[in-house]
Amino acid sequence: MDDGWEPRRVVVLGAGAMGCLFGGVLHTGGLDVSLLDRWPEHVAAIRRDGLRLIGHGGERTIAVPATTEPETLTPPDLLLVQCKALHTAEALAGAAGLLAPSTVVISFQNGLGNEEVIAGIVGRERMLGGLTAQGATVMAPGVVRNFGELPTWVGELGGGASARARRVAETFTAAGLDTRASDDIMRDKWKKLLANIGFSALSAITDLSSREIMGVAELRATVMAAVEEARLVAAACGHVLDPAESREMLMRVAVAEAGGTGDAKSSACTDLRNGRRTEVDFISGAVVRLGARHRIPTPVNQTLVAAVKGLETRCV
Repeated sequence: MDDGWEPRRVVVLGAGAMGCLFGGVLHTGGLDVSLLDRWPEHVAAIRRDGLRLIGHGGERTIAVPATTEPETLTPPDLLLVQCKALHTAEALAGAAGLLAPSTVVISFQNGLGNEEVIAGIVGRERMLGGLTAQGATVMAPGVVRNFGELPTWVGELGGGASARARRVAETFTAAGLDTRASDDIMRDKWKKLLANIGFSALSAITDLSSREIMGVAELRATVMAAVEEARLVAAACGHVLDPAESREMLMRVAVAEAGGTGDAKSSACTDLRNGRRTEVDFISGAVVRLGARHRIPTPVNQTLVAAVKGLETRCV
């Protein structure tokens, strides 16, 4: 990639809640953004009425381009992969024509394992890792609620500082999406995963928000036990996290004040309510798999996975 590369043209692959939030903010901030999604009613509503963002930041309507047809788009500088982890390989295959030699791909998806899937398709050298503490949900076709304003991070999968990660972070921040360049994005992803471990499956099982979960003593104890299992697995994988860091991330997600997302239910909860399979295999399930590989017991996470899998049997 030459030194003249600039992340100005962006295609968001997967215009769900987070894809729309990112795309809407970046488009408003002056970047050339297009949303690509396979949900025709959602895309039609955005094309007809604009993307409506409500909640934190106030209500606004954004005239961001949206389509279900990747062949109508030109290759971008950045392809943001924000589809469900279950559909990553299929979505990338359908968008293969958007990958120019200079296109950089960033996954902002939940959990662990997405980077390996994407790298196997596009090549590791064309990827940046990403994560966000933001929270959002789709309220209706073309309407997305934003629950807070928290940071986003990008970085090289192999670690270390990089000019392209800094360029993306600076460009996104200037456009209104607070983004930092990370020197160790995989460690940061583990920190975010711990928050997801605490709330994702439990929110799906109980139909409660993270703040409500933390208000029930027994559920709070389960959150802490699941997160401690994940922290031990992270250490075995080479990502040592202090328990205080785990608690800090949990509190940032669970507390609605100060821009937190505590009033939001997890995406897994939303998936089950809409009759869809969840991403539990990439969140709690990832901890269970890696725990087995490193011979670390993960009984709490195993139970959470089992409960969610049981609820998924009702999905079509």
